[in-house]
Amino acid sequence: MTGTGRIHIYYGDGKGKTTAAVGLAVRAAGSGLKVLFFQFLKDNSSNERKILEALPGVTCLPGREPVKFVSKMNGDERIEFRHYNNKALDEIIKFCGPFDMLILDEALCALNLEVLSEEKLISFIQHKPRGLEIVMTGPRLPDNLLEMADYVTEVRKVKHQFDLGRSARKGIEF
Repeated sequence: MTGTGRIHIYYGDGKGKTTAAVGLAVRAAGSGLKVLFFQFLKDNSSNERKILEALPGVTCLPGREPVKFVSKMNGDERIEFRHYNNKALDEIIKFCGPFDMLILDEALCALNLEVLSEEKLISFIQHKPRGLEIVMTGPRLPDNLLEMADYVTEVRKVKHQFDLGRSARKGIEF
């Protein structure tokens, strides 16, 4: 890709952040761009991965198996998970050079839960390959990333079925 890659952020408490990022991956791949996709806090069984892995031009990096909810982790598990995520980001940084787009799904959530180094992520964004578009998702947006971003979309919940105690449905909520 020519030009300067931009920073995209989808954040908020509403449904659709990952879906928006995946849609952007599909659009980019359909245009012949090379997309690198990684999900923090999710294992390799997410349904969006199944279709993305089948698309030419999209590379999905494997995540950790299994992934336990951070709220269920003890102190040692959280420390180990932070180490894992920071190491994963190190590998992504080494690997992303030939790609046009990098999607870091749930990176903002990993920052918020303190299982990913904000300093490491910001340093990467500041020194990223020139043409690389970076897309990040998550519930909360730190002010410093707001300043760095070129596109910021807030996905706000107005009404959600979880609030009524209804379970997530395969293919719709996950």
